Amino acid sequence: MSTSSPTQQSGTAARHKAGTVAFASYIGTTIEWYDFFIYGVAATLVFRVQFFPGFSDLAGTLAALGTFAVGFIARPIGGVVMGHFGDRVGRKSMLVVSLLMMGSATTLIGLIPTYDSIGIWAPILLIVLRLVQGAGVGGEWAGAVLMAVENAPAKRRSLYGCFPQLGLPSGILLSQLAFLLLTGVMSPADFAAWGWRLAFLTSAVLIVVGLVIRLRIEESSEFNKVREAGQIEKLPVVEVFRRSPLQILIGSLASIAAPAIGYLVSVYMVSYGTATLKLPTSTMLWILVSVSVAWLLMMLAAGLAGDRFGRKATFAVGAAVGVVWAFPLFWLVDTGSIALIVVALLGITVANSIMAGTQPALITQMYPVRLRYSGSTISYTIASILGGGLTPLLATALFADFGSSTAVSALVAVVCLISLAAILCANSRILHAEQPASVPATGKSAHPLTEGTVG
Repeated sequence: MSTSSPTQQSGTAARHKAGTVAFASYIGTTIEWYDFFIYGVAATLVFRVQFFPGFSDLAGTLAALGTFAVGFIARPIGGVVMGHFGDRVGRKSMLVVSLLMMGSATTLIGLIPTYDSIGIWAPILLIVLRLVQGAGVGGEWAGAVLMAVENAPAKRRSLYGCFPQLGLPSGILLSQLAFLLLTGVMSPADFAAWGWRLAFLTSAVLIVVGLVIRLRIEESSEFNKVREAGQIEKLPVVEVFRRSPLQILIGSLASIAAPAIGYLVSVYMVSYGTATLKLPTSTMLWILVSVSVAWLLMMLAAGLAGDRFGRKATFAVGAAVGVVWAFPLFWLVDTGSIALIVVALLGITVANSIMAGTQPALITQMYPVRLRYSGSTISYTIASILGGGLTPLLATALFADFGSSTAVSALVAVVCLISLAAILCANSRILHAEQPASVPATGKSAHPLTEGTVG
């Protein structure tokens, strides 16, 4: 009877750990994006009436989407703080903190009295809790992708790294299903009055599930090696700006398009479909459900492609697809045909999937391990603010100003062009941080150019 060698057993154990961590990262990010996106859907459907009743339809919608964008203001704060401790204390602990912040804020949003009950304090409380949400998600992405990437086999980092990204379409899917269920079992009046709150209160249950999963996973193996070698930086955020400024610039610009497309599809299209195309809310939600299922599969395929054909080349293809599809997107959506709207959104989510599927491994590998949480968070946060936070707001304003979806298409094309140009400008020294052969216990490298900085 044959038995496996210690090396084979070790390899099997490593793959099992990598798979477990990737799955845990996926579940956690799904819960956090559910929290994030139910806010976006509620902002387009009910917040205008519940928290800004004195505004006109357009002004109320802009105000509600403005509170959605406010969450991105807190992202840099949460990202910097969690990046600092993520590089000093560990990735796992920050994932627990971010989940608690997001879940608690989401649950409390479900309990806020309306404007009619407490006046101006209603939108103020809404904004404060939205800021807490933003701070929590600000440090979530880097922690989740680092746990997945740093535990992954060397030749499968794009595939394993895309698992946290699957939380985006999964969170969209869950948020749409939640609102479909609620709008399907209650009258429009009941849903607007109190039913929407149930989607937020459900987060309390999801927090428990997420915490149980995240508390059981092990710390990143690469971070453990850095910690055991005494290579922890005292001020990683300061060091990453000093040593890797080009990585921050390229990583931020390259990452703009993916969140812009994600929020355009998940937030703006709900408002556009119901207000402009006069489609039933349930119809738009079902469209997003069907698209989100395909989105998951496409992102997994993109992760595999990144490992097979190279991350830079794969990412560039995704950005190019976004540029090409920006105008057909609204040509098809504006027909009002359900089938053509699905085709339109599938096309633009192909662009998002290809970029987002390779993004974690692509961006995180720009930074050395001991600066990686801070560097990745900064790049992702800047991109999310410029691409994701402002896109629904700008799209709404542009359509109102020009009265045509062509202006929104131009916005999408420009954003994707920025990401395409950035990634094409990245050379191998930007994309691959070199780890020094030895680093003094102080954490200061004797050779700064080996830290992934381009001279």
